[in-house]
Amino acid sequence: MTDAASTLEIVRRSAHVAEVWLNRPDVRNAFNQNVIAELRDTFERFAADTTLRAIVLGGRGKAFCAGADLSWMKEMAGYSWEQNRADAGQLADMLWAIYRCPVPVVGRVHGDCYAGGVGLAAVCDVLVVADAATFCLSEAKLGLLPATISPYVIRAMGEQAARRYFVTAERFSAVQAAAMGFVHEVCTSDALDAKVDEIVAALVANGPMALRACKALVQDVAGRPIDASLREETARRIADIRASDEGREGVQSFLGKRKPAWLGSQG
Repeated sequence: MTDAASTLEIVRRSAHVAEVWLNRPDVRNAFNQNVIAELRDTFERFAADTTLRAIVLGGRGKAFCAGADLSWMKEMAGYSWEQNRADAGQLADMLWAIYRCPVPVVGRVHGDCYAGGVGLAAVCDVLVVADAATFCLSEAKLGLLPATISPYVIRAMGEQAARRYFVTAERFSAVQAAAMGFVHEVCTSDALDAKVDEIVAALVANGPMALRACKALVQDVAGRPIDASLREETARRIADIRASDEGREGVQSFLGKRKPAWLGSQG
């Protein structure tokens, strides 16, 4: 389901679930301008698709994403400040499109997850990782810094872990990533797809509007002071969804000990 010029493979595996695969295995799914543009466009399109309940993001071949493509890096070496700023803006837009996509995104990570690849993992909502996967924020080794991905990576791994791995550029394992809270599940490579499917099934079983509202709630509430404004906003949000058709159906089906209507439309 991808054309010859595409850097992605898009699979609509059911009515409510889509898969996005980085499909440049010969370069370990490294970024270039085309990958960034296609990811941005794909997730902007998915954001407008009200039938979607889950998106799986993974990489074909031996790696999830090894960061920047070497050919692209050679080209960027001759960029002016203005060209570098525009190029970084494209990456920022892509990461934002995934992060703010209203549909929950499940990251399927295996092999190398380096530099920009760590940023790509960080914008996923749930991360399922093979135990042999290796992470590295390698920018400092090249005299650079992980600036564009930093807002998402710091949120995902925590400030204390970022203080170490941004400046040391050390590799860290899947187990270490789980210990710092960066990833949610670590399993063998053989069990990776089954675990992803388990998470996807849990997502699809929930209320479609509630899924989107819950994702937005975490992003909008995290880090804010618990002041009168936030208390009022959260009270309004629960009132809105309780009074909605889906909220009423969910409560009524629970009290009536029956499946909610949205489960009858699973695909």
